[in-house]
Amino acid sequence: MRTSAARQALRAGKPVIGTWLSLGNWQAARWLARAGFDWLTVDLEHSPIDWSDLAVLLGAIADAGCTALARVPANRHELIKRALDAGAHGVVVPMVNSVEEARAAVAAAKYPPAGNRSVGGLLGSLNWDATPKEYLAKANEELLVILQCEHAQAVAQADQIFAVPGIDGIFVGPNDLAHSLRAPDGTPPSADTILRTQQTILEACRRNHLPAGIHCFSAEEAKRRADEGWQLLAINSDLRFLLDGAAAALKPFRVAAAAAGSAAY
Repeated sequence: MRTSAARQALRAGKPVIGTWLSLGNWQAARWLARAGFDWLTVDLEHSPIDWSDLAVLLGAIADAGCTALARVPANRHELIKRALDAGAHGVVVPMVNSVEEARAAVAAAKYPPAGNRSVGGLLGSLNWDATPKEYLAKANEELLVILQCEHAQAVAQADQIFAVPGIDGIFVGPNDLAHSLRAPDGTPPSADTILRTQQTILEACRRNHLPAGIHCFSAEEAKRRADEGWQLLAINSDLRFLLDGAAAALKPFRVAAAAAGSAAY
């Protein structure tokens, strides 16, 4: 059975770089899986990707030797089970705000006796280059269970949540986290408050010997975060890469057109 290079790197304390897939396009997934990323996450929470598309995308990523993750729409047993049965090498579980929710997520991803995941489906073993018997024997050891800490409620209980056995990493969604830190009147938190809260999460991860992850919006930010000690680093998304590339290609022409328009006056 194949092992996850991304999981091994995380356990060794090394950073791993990935991105989010929200377009649901298998060709984009195939190319990005060969671009040098350590992992790719198919986002089922904030995209219209369906379960059949998920299976195709995960297969395209796995066949390239890249770690294929799926962010499930919510922390529910049937969603976690279905993503893993579709061939995910691990799951990213959003909005985990309590110890009970953390335990439920881990249990859904693990076969008994470590959890309560039911047995079924063959795509999981296919994406690990394993027989069904091998997969059943080793899945609990190899699958990645990444929980998202993206709400003030979770930050307040970080040490208790992060101490739950079976968690392989914590991932911060900066936008949701910042939104949860708004004042009662809706006033956004200061940049300093956001950074201090993120640092609180990072330190709690260190105390609990867990890799900390965060979504970054540029390669420069990802490099800075890695220097700070963050390990699970997402840079943008397939959609953002597409839009940024288009904007960069058009910029010289838009600047020239604007200059010509100004000169006309």
